[in-house]
Amino acid sequence: MKNLPAPVATRQSGFTLVEIAIVLVIIGLLLGGVLKGREMIENAKVKNAINEMNGVSAAYNSYIDRYRRIPGDDGSLETLKTRGGSWATITAAGDNNSALGITQGQVFTGEGEGTAFWQHLRAAGFISGNPAETGTAALPRNAFNGLMGVGSGVTGMTGSTVCLGQVPGKSARQLDTQLDDGDGDTGSVRATEGGSSGDTAPGTASASYSDEKLYTVCRML
Repeated sequence: MKNLPAPVATRQSGFTLVEIAIVLVIIGLLLGGVLKGREMIENAKVKNAINEMNGVSAAYNSYIDRYRRIPGDDGSLETLKTRGGSWATITAAGDNNSALGITQGQVFTGEGEGTAFWQHLRAAGFISGNPAETGTAALPRNAFNGLMGVGSGVTGMTGSTVCLGQVPGKSARQLDTQLDDGDGDTGSVRATEGGSSGDTAPGTASASYSDEKLYTVCRML
């Protein structure tokens, strides 16, 4: 009787628990790196937004120190053009009544004395950009790719304010916390809940922030 060949042991395919654990650790590290990178980008945008607001405030006050007039309210146009240089290219001037004439609804349109505000700061060399731009084209883009505008008496605040459009809720909360009291309807920083897209004119201030929503954030100059 012939001897039957011994059965050949076969190795089962698949992952061991150790291999699975290693893969899970790698996935966790990758996800952690992505989330950390996203957080760093968000924090950088908040920092840039703060610098933008501070820059406009500094330019606003420097203009007043130099000319004893409010940018945007300064006039007449003929008088401003005689300053020479970039002043010769501007097309807007204010009524020189010692107040910035820009309503809540005009903050992101360049209407009222909005166009003049940005033209005057650029012509004076306090901010970069083309002094001849008008309307929404005259308004700078902020760190969140929304518009940056100015107004008077917005969201219940007195005096002039600088506003940022399309700010994500989490970033809006960070801005308010770092610059003021963290409450959207009190203090020197206030926010208005916006739509799903576009720049929303400042209006009724929001008491709290939602991470899923966009806001218009305004700060006193």
